[in-house]
Amino acid sequence: MATEETAGGARRATKSKLFEFLVHGVRPGMPSGARMPHQGAPMGPPGPPYGGSPAVRPGLPAPVMEPSRKRPAPSQQVQQQQQQQQSVQNRTRKKPVGFPGANEMPARQMDMREPQSDPTLGSNAKRRKMADKILPQRIRELVPESQAYMDLLAFERKLDQTIMRKRVDIQEALKRPMKQQKRKLRLYISNTFNPAKPDADDSDGSIASWELRVEGKLLDDPGKQKRKFSSFFKSLVIELDKDLYGPDNHLVEWHRTPTTQETDGFQVKRPGDVSVRCTLLLMLDYQPPQFKLDPRLARLLGIHTQTRSCIIQALWQYVKTNKLQDSHDKEYINCDKYFQQIFDCPRLKFSEIPQRLTNLLLPPDPIVINHVISVDPNDQKKTACYDIDVEVEDPLKSQMSSFLLSTANQQEIASLDNKIHETIESINQLKIQRDFMLSFSRDPKGYIQDWLKSQSRDLKLMTDVVGNPEEERRAEFYHEPWSQEAVSRYFYCKIQQRRQELEQALAVRNT
Repeated sequence: MATEETAGGARRATKSKLFEFLVHGVRPGMPSGARMPHQGAPMGPPGPPYGGSPAVRPGLPAPVMEPSRKRPAPSQQVQQQQQQQQSVQNRTRKKPVGFPGANEMPARQMDMREPQSDPTLGSNAKRRKMADKILPQRIRELVPESQAYMDLLAFERKLDQTIMRKRVDIQEALKRPMKQQKRKLRLYISNTFNPAKPDADDSDGSIASWELRVEGKLLDDPGKQKRKFSSFFKSLVIELDKDLYGPDNHLVEWHRTPTTQETDGFQVKRPGDVSVRCTLLLMLDYQPPQFKLDPRLARLLGIHTQTRSCIIQALWQYVKTNKLQDSHDKEYINCDKYFQQIFDCPRLKFSEIPQRLTNLLLPPDPIVINHVISVDPNDQKKTACYDIDVEVEDPLKSQMSSFLLSTANQQEIASLDNKIHETIESINQLKIQRDFMLSFSRDPKGYIQDWLKSQSRDLKLMTDVVGNPEEERRAEFYHEPWSQEAVSRYFYCKIQQRRQELEQALAVRNT
């Protein structure tokens, strides 16, 4: 459909321009092969990001200390290491600007590579958000040309909103009954005559016979798939001359069933060498069903054959025009003389009309065509044409349904979306690398000190250490005024522990 191709093409073109701008720096309107000039310092060298560090600082022993220092015991090393890894993954602590924490940048790099290595990402990945495609403000200030990308992003948002609103409008339109269109169905009735052949070997050739064909087509059919001829009818009856073919063989009937296979025409073959008069009775298959009105109701409403809803609507219009609705009780209708003749009551509820209409609605009249099957040898084929008015579904309805069910270009659009998100993640990663190297170039000494403090804080959180291990490594730490009291308390605790062990041992020995 043109609308579907236009919407899909617009979305695909917008995604392609967004991705092309992010990867190659090509602005809309720039000539082919042109690139945006870089401004400011370089984004950093390729390769793994700076700032990563091992989980344990070099020079420190394994995390095995006394229980009083609240460090992990040797028997809990494996469990403690698993807890450390879990705490590093779940921890979200604020870092100084430009200072990557321990294991932070390798983890981001790993997240960027996951979409390429995980084969199940397409079905289990979280849905990307629109905010994930927005460039941070600092990057936009650094690269003013990125405003073209933001303009494309805003245009894409408007385009998606417009398409979504149109889809909702189409869904609402499909819920409402659409008006049927009247078209011309051209009916072709032809017959051929096969004279008898005395020298024929088979029985069919030795007997004269005629063949009647009923075919048709829809004039000016714009649909790509031509509708079958039999789909326009509910039943077809061909009545032959009863005097020639007897009371049991003069009717040829076809009736639609749920398992009926549609066909382009009907064919009847019978033996005979004289002209035959026949009558064709064609019953149209109305969708929605239509009914023939009782003659009295038809004269009153001016309707011969119509759907049930249109008949009820015409009745309500008649009631309003003639002011038959009860002024005190709006639910009732005061019947005039015509309504009394039709419904046989002086007063009735309007809600009772659909039930009372059942006896006043009849099946619609069939289309009657009289035809003469000629067996004149000089007239080998005789064709008669008739035009019949039929109601067909608006072709726009099928186009709207196909638009809602269409998945064209969805895979390509999703692929471009993923590429845009990956590129934005790469740009953010390069921005972190750039901030790291710029901060290091301005004040190498101060930056290394701050970075080591950050690493020390991360290590303390990972190992659940209390205190300052850097100060504890120095001798001056143990010459503080509190050290004497701490040693005394330590020995007191050891003595009390030893006394309890001896008392327990003596108690066991005495028993």
